[in-house]
Amino acid sequence: MCGFAGFTGYLENGTEVLTNMMNKIIHRGPDSAGQHIDGKAYMGFRRLSIIDLDNGSQPMYNEDRKIVITFNGEIYNHQDLRKELIEKGHTFANNSDTEVLIHAYEEYGEDMLTKLRGMFAFVIWDSKKETIFAARDYFGIKPFYYAVVDGNLVYASEIKSILEYPGYKKKVNETALENYLTFQYSVLEETFFKGIYKLMPSHCLTFHNGELNIRRYWEPTFDADDNVSLDEWINKIDNAMHDSVEHHKISDVEVGSFLSSGVDSSYVAAIFNGDKTFTVGFDYEKYNEIDYAKSLSEKIKIDNYSKLVSSEEYWAAIPKIQYHMDEPLADPAAIALYFVSQTAAKHVKVALSGEGADEFFGGYNIYREPLDLASFQKLPGGLRKALASCVSALPFKFKGKNFLIRASKSVEERFIGNAFMFNEKERSRVLKNPSGKYDHAQLTKPFYDKVSDKDDVTKMQYIDINFWLIGDILLKADKMSMAHSLEVRVPFLDRKVFDVARRIPTKFKVNKHNTKYAMRMAAHRYLPDMVAEKKKLGFPVPIRIWLRDEKYYNIIKKAFNSEAANKYFNTDVLMKYLDEHKEGKADNSRKIWTVYMFLVWYEDFFGTEKTAA
Repeated sequence: MCGFAGFTGYLENGTEVLTNMMNKIIHRGPDSAGQHIDGKAYMGFRRLSIIDLDNGSQPMYNEDRKIVITFNGEIYNHQDLRKELIEKGHTFANNSDTEVLIHAYEEYGEDMLTKLRGMFAFVIWDSKKETIFAARDYFGIKPFYYAVVDGNLVYASEIKSILEYPGYKKKVNETALENYLTFQYSVLEETFFKGIYKLMPSHCLTFHNGELNIRRYWEPTFDADDNVSLDEWINKIDNAMHDSVEHHKISDVEVGSFLSSGVDSSYVAAIFNGDKTFTVGFDYEKYNEIDYAKSLSEKIKIDNYSKLVSSEEYWAAIPKIQYHMDEPLADPAAIALYFVSQTAAKHVKVALSGEGADEFFGGYNIYREPLDLASFQKLPGGLRKALASCVSALPFKFKGKNFLIRASKSVEERFIGNAFMFNEKERSRVLKNPSGKYDHAQLTKPFYDKVSDKDDVTKMQYIDINFWLIGDILLKADKMSMAHSLEVRVPFLDRKVFDVARRIPTKFKVNKHNTKYAMRMAAHRYLPDMVAEKKKLGFPVPIRIWLRDEKYYNIIKKAFNSEAANKYFNTDVLMKYLDEHKEGKADNSRKIWTVYMFLVWYEDFFGTEKTAA
């Protein structure tokens, strides 16, 4: 796990610029650094040594030094690919997965991507063709950012490196803010920094003579197979997970595992056959998973290292965390992930984690909603909408009101992922200058169109894989772990695991009693019932409680009346949200947090003071 940065073209002080870009991501690779500079391409690399500790330094070259690569990630089938390439006549100088990528590019060109099993973002400079070829992995585990500045491609593992490029002029992308308020994360390809973009998952790019071309090289699809029994699916899941965990353990350093009280991380921890697990909790019984984790660790005979995070620690870490995130993220669990990564990094360089299980196997509680709404949705659409219109007009809340409103809508109208913060009307009230450029349905429609023939649960999974997983789950996993120079690996997010998951019928994923049904049955083989059947929690964080405390209320109040808040928001509306929450009239905690995280991020990158890395 590492970080890279670079640019094309010639700069008189190019070496200094490249060094400055690399220095911004030392946390991603504290073990060593390297550069390639040839007057047409500047490539920088920071290394965290995991595989082939002695010979894996980058940038790395082919035999005649005409092809050079910087690579962040791990290729889990690199040993098999190495044998294949040797049989085709390629000569290797070391045992690293990085060199496999170089020879795979020589042998297969862009088609190399379909052969890879792993997490990756890489840049190859082909000096003979004077072309950059770059790619990001299938699910977006590793990040890749880029901009075209004065006709040159500028790229990096983190946005903060691109900000060091002298031709780039930093400016807030207000369209990103508008959509962030709805999704709770940066949802557009263009980031919060105007002109800086994400290379999306399963996409690659080429840059030649100032021309940028981007294409999608792979697409996740669902195709249920109803001819396979539940018991067979359970066996297939278990076999795929054991195979994936074994491949994800390939390392020349010790590997640990994150462990919450949920089934995903518990399943991984139970079968990875390692020695160390890591957990965090908070000083509220409902929000503390440490006892669960310790109990399970004792049962599966693994040491557990835990940290109880105080509210003071949590709030003190927020500015540094938003700095590492690069863009605002309103998921409170990001900070919990920061602390569990900090705990793990004291003992190991690599940790396994449970991200991806919910999206692949149908784990989110919201996936049961189509089953809950099924009977009501048999009523004519016009009648459902009329009922919803009537109850929406009522000024008071009552049990079933939200049910009637949601049941009047199709899944395409009501579901954008696991977070839906401000609807279009709410964000137009809270923003000073709303553009109304996008509504949520515009952004999700192209993806819903691709699965128009699928059932509602499968549609929701597909939306989450293409939105929530990328913009929230994997973003925070990468940034919070790399803030502590820790490599996090995600065995669920493996192509061979997905090849199983994509064919499981919905009835074996979600039913009226549980989610992730078939996967939980596989986990039952190794876990006690209390874990295998436990309801989905994520990283529970007591934000709702804290925001009613006078101390934290005043912190938010100060931010909501700041210069930045006055620039972008109607602060009287913000204060109404805050006061109603403090007085217990409404639970506005997630909306409040969404705005506050933007303001913290803005202060980090555009305010009068900058937070150090």
